[in-house]
Amino acid sequence: MKETLKISGMSCHHCVRAVEEALSGIDGVEVTRVVIGEADVSYDPEKVDRTQLVEAVAEEGYTVEG
Repeated sequence: MKETLKISGMSCHHCVRAVEEALSGIDGVEVTRVVIGEADVSYDPEKVDRTQLVEAVAEEGYTVEG
């Protein structure tokens, strides 16, 4: 499954790296592309759901919109 997450609070490359590492560290996430303000995530819905993605972003101090 592919999903684009709109993320608020990101303003620099450190933010991008933090979100990318948080998402790619989740079992079941296969591909992650992060730029300031959004993340494109491919994941196995049998291993991970959107809530886990949102929580991983929140743990880094950012908010997923919508």
